[in-house]
Amino acid sequence: MKELFFGQGTGHSIMLLAFVIAVGLLLGRLKFKGVSLGSTWILFVGILLSHFGFRADASLLHFLKEFGLILFVFSIGLQVGPGFFHSFKSGGLKLNLLAVALVLLGVATTYVIHVVTKEDLVTLTGVMSGAVTNTPGLGAAQQTYMDATAGSFLHEINPTEMVSTMASGYAVAYPIGVLGVILVLMLTKAIFRIDLKKEEDIMNSKEIGMDSPQRLAFCIKNPAIFGKTILEASHAIENKFIISRISRDGVVKVPVASTVLEEGDKVLVVTALSSVEAVTMLFGEQIEMPKEAWDKLDASMAVRKLTITRTSLTGKKLKELKIRTNYGVSITRVSRSGGIDLVANPDLIVQMGDSLMVVGHDSDINQVAKLVGNSRTGLNHPNLIPIFFGIALGVLFGSIPIMIPGIPQAIKFGLAGGPLIIAILIGYFGPKLKITTYTTISANLMLREIGISIFLAAVGLGAGENFVASIVGGGYWWILYGALITLIPTALIAILGRVVFKLNFYQICGLLSGSCTNPPVLAFAQNAYGTDYTSVSYATVYPLSMFMRVLVAQVLILIAVA
Repeated sequence: MKELFFGQGTGHSIMLLAFVIAVGLLLGRLKFKGVSLGSTWILFVGILLSHFGFRADASLLHFLKEFGLILFVFSIGLQVGPGFFHSFKSGGLKLNLLAVALVLLGVATTYVIHVVTKEDLVTLTGVMSGAVTNTPGLGAAQQTYMDATAGSFLHEINPTEMVSTMASGYAVAYPIGVLGVILVLMLTKAIFRIDLKKEEDIMNSKEIGMDSPQRLAFCIKNPAIFGKTILEASHAIENKFIISRISRDGVVKVPVASTVLEEGDKVLVVTALSSVEAVTMLFGEQIEMPKEAWDKLDASMAVRKLTITRTSLTGKKLKELKIRTNYGVSITRVSRSGGIDLVANPDLIVQMGDSLMVVGHDSDINQVAKLVGNSRTGLNHPNLIPIFFGIALGVLFGSIPIMIPGIPQAIKFGLAGGPLIIAILIGYFGPKLKITTYTTISANLMLREIGISIFLAAVGLGAGENFVASIVGGGYWWILYGALITLIPTALIAILGRVVFKLNFYQICGLLSGSCTNPPVLAFAQNAYGTDYTSVSYATVYPLSMFMRVLVAQVLILIAVA
């Protein structure tokens, strides 16, 4: 029993790790003015217990730290992968360029502090990771340092102690990283006299989401399409549209491609917002006829949502399913995880977890339900094969050395960057390659939280032994350095974004929190200022920012040991 509580065996290490995580998550529920450090409390609890002599097996801690980090970044990559490349469209390019500028400003500030103060650049890399609340960056920097110093003595300090010092700098700077960005947002709101209601109205009035589905009713008045089939009429314009129902002489039907259009037909059309003008010109006259009116015309017509749960359908185009041709059922739109609604054009590639909004008779819809699966049980079953194959491929990819001009030693994406990149690629290209990558939001969140919790606990338990000594020995300056690394880049980008690029305040909130990979700031902005526009900008810049943070942390380490 004594060995279990005070030894360093496997049982003691696992029990200690679990205790640190449980207490840290419990403290993470504490909030001050709506702001919480969340799971970062795990790090501080681990440091505290380690300082007072509670130790875990070093080799086990090293494994758990790396594996936890891999689980964390891989689950993030799977989540953001489907929308990663799309984020560079419709204004996303500008936001991502500003995000990259913010990351590089942080690196420049860190290096200037190193030159002016002569503080060790390796230690400052840990401080920088904490100042931008980027845990994967810390993990990548630690691994790169151990790899670069293996078998050599480039520093007077033992490499293991140096890695611990990096973690101490991270822990000291982390709270400043959260509070500093919040301060910048509050000052931005005050200095530019932001009117939140006006900012929200501006965002609402902008032509965003031009691909979002729009349901419109028309009375066919264009002689050019009289007597033509729907397929022939669709060739007249490049814009995609779906006719979900057609009313003729008071009878409502679900049309097929060969249905002939006649003068006076009333049609219910679903198209993208960007295509409304072209589709209106094609049909001739838009009429006020809400969905409820169509339902009254034919009570036998049903509208249901069916979910694709057959893995064999992943990667297929809608037209390959031949749902309208074989079953007389119309698909009006497709909903994807994350709240994304898509126009059901024939070339749309579907994937497991997509929800199809269909219109037709109950008996026909039931046949379509059998085709697509529509089973909640199918969704709840985890698809682990792509995850573990992806992790293996990510570790392999992260181990490939890449030479960069000016840096004598090759850089690697490492155990953080490699799995992150592969996960993003699998998330985006997987469905196109008929690879089922679907995981429920709750399953993805569980995987992510377990990964980051294990990582933070392992880092804290490994860093606590030298934490107080590091602070007393001059580490209190890390607080100032962390504040400078947080405040200078975020303040400059906030001013640049507002004055030069005319960004909306909500876009600035998402830009700063996403560029600093800072979920606590995102939570603060949403609670304090409202609307979902902040989270949209956050998601737009987060993937590239995460990748850049992992990369620049390694570059600084390689510069330091060169």
